[in-house]
Amino acid sequence: MRPRRKCQPVRVGDVIVGGAAPIVVQSMTKADTRDAAATLEEIARLKDVDCRIVRVAVPTREAAEAMIEIKRKSPLPIIADIHYDYPLALLAMKAGVDGLRLNPGNIRDPDKVKEITAMAKERDIPIRIGVNSGSLPGRPKEGEGRRPPLDQVVEAMVSAALGHIRILESLDFNQIKVSMKASDPPTMIAANRAIAGKIYYPLHLGVTEAGPPGTGSVKSAVGIGVLLEEGIGDTIRVSLAGDSVQEVEVGYGIVNALSEKPTGPNLIACPMCGRLEIDMLPMVAEVEKALKKIKRPINVSVMGCVVNGPGEGQHADIGIAGGKGKGILFKHGKIVGTFPEKELVPALLRELDAIAREDEQKLAS
Repeated sequence: MRPRRKCQPVRVGDVIVGGAAPIVVQSMTKADTRDAAATLEEIARLKDVDCRIVRVAVPTREAAEAMIEIKRKSPLPIIADIHYDYPLALLAMKAGVDGLRLNPGNIRDPDKVKEITAMAKERDIPIRIGVNSGSLPGRPKEGEGRRPPLDQVVEAMVSAALGHIRILESLDFNQIKVSMKASDPPTMIAANRAIAGKIYYPLHLGVTEAGPPGTGSVKSAVGIGVLLEEGIGDTIRVSLAGDSVQEVEVGYGIVNALSEKPTGPNLIACPMCGRLEIDMLPMVAEVEKALKKIKRPINVSVMGCVVNGPGEGQHADIGIAGGKGKGILFKHGKIVGTFPEKELVPALLRELDAIAREDEQKLAS
């Protein structure tokens, strides 16, 4: 990635966003917020996959009241997601949340924004200005089934964000993050490029309503990945119609794919071809599951061809390559063992389990 765009740091609980801090991967709970136990269970699963911040929807007074218990027991900083009903923002802050997400498209009354901002300033709670292309004040209208031109949508998004920033700044409030989201990567990319040079606040990246895990991961990788490579973006959320844990896993996958120094494990697997003589897909699935326990950056290779395996996977720290009825285990391109096919994956898993135990011991010490 290119050098990161410079911006001021903002603290969300014990997590720093922006400045010189690493890119922060976050998610949003899918459970009904009124069910505090279910929400906390989901947050615990998110923490297990190294989610750093979690956003929680607060659509009702009951949800706002549940935030008291959720915040008290959550192992992660909590951002309250507020739409339309501004008193819910006040209740969420009283519950002790670590941040707010507001949409300038649906809370427009200056007096309401002023009241929210005053409490946020008093409690040192940052506010994310969340601009969505589909819910803009004064959004360009579609005509005859056609979408408005991209440049008009981007202009409206930037105008909405800057207008809300000016309101907060006029109230002497600058603990601000900004997101410019759209459901298609081209609009999202263009909007973030357009505002990046106009503000000094951290940018939250995401393709909103990206879709199910397959297509949604692709859209998110394109939109988020292009901007991160350009040095734009300080925190990311992958928005999938699926498990929130998968959002975090895809998020880290995007960051690690662009990083010269990955922060976690990387699985290399050949795409398979007519030379394949082993049942490779179950092998890949087993290894992928085992890697969830490993925290260090490590390259693990699963190849389907004994002839090319060590060569094509030579940059891997450890890997296996299968052949007809047998396979090899190699480390750093050198063969360290030959095993029957049914013993090949267990041999690799033993090595990975040992690495995972070392990581657990380091974290515990």
